[in-house]
Amino acid sequence: MRKSNFNLFLCMLVVFGGLFSVLASAAVAWQPTATADAPQAVTAAVAPQPVSVVPVPQLNRWMQRHESMNNRVKQGNVDLLVIGDSITEGWEGAGKEVWNKYYKDRHAVNLGISGDQTQHVLWRLENGNIEGISPKLAMLMIGTNNANAKHSSDDIVAGVKAIVEKLREKLPGTKILVLGIFPRGADDNNPIRQTNMKANEGIAKLADNEKVFYLDINDKFLDSDHKLSKDIMPDLLHPKAKGYEIWAEAVEPTIVKLMGEK
Repeated sequence: MRKSNFNLFLCMLVVFGGLFSVLASAAVAWQPTATADAPQAVTAAVAPQPVSVVPVPQLNRWMQRHESMNNRVKQGNVDLLVIGDSITEGWEGAGKEVWNKYYKDRHAVNLGISGDQTQHVLWRLENGNIEGISPKLAMLMIGTNNANAKHSSDDIVAGVKAIVEKLREKLPGTKILVLGIFPRGADDNNPIRQTNMKANEGIAKLADNEKVFYLDINDKFLDSDHKLSKDIMPDLLHPKAKGYEIWAEAVEPTIVKLMGEK
């Protein structure tokens, strides 16, 4: 009798063991699927910021000029800022006489540094270039060095937008005149000019015509075939005195209006 009971016990173990194995295998094979009531978790990919919007300084002579700008700004009496790269810095060279004619009596400050891209201007604005002042107007022209560094037109627009936003943040009472990036190269076939032209389309959209304004004066530098003369920009990039005169004349009516002079 005892032997019979033991055999029955073994049979039951085999049966229940097999059933458990089947159930366990089914549990492993089954996986829940996402439904409207039970969505799967999604990890959003965060795109890296373009270089054009990440503030960064340059070195050596650049830092010396940056500090000299800060020293000038600390003296106050600033009604007009002109912000940019070597083309803007050139107001102190080839454009000096034109500057004195149009801007000297307007308490203008030149915030242009050779080689600057949008990210360098951003760093300067965060590190003293506009501290403690409240100018009537800031004129900005920047981006051609970004294009030369193979930045896309979209990245250039993003960089200019970041600068405009920084100016609005730190100088809320100042109007901003953003100029289209000037033409470079002999004609419209120049690839860097093409990048700049595309960027200008996006930059124009930054204007709200209340605090931020856009002006494209590029046609003033070009002939009817969109060719750039070396009589205006000898290296097809940087203006000579004639080029600065064209610049000043082209923006003068807008500056007068935005500075409330008439």
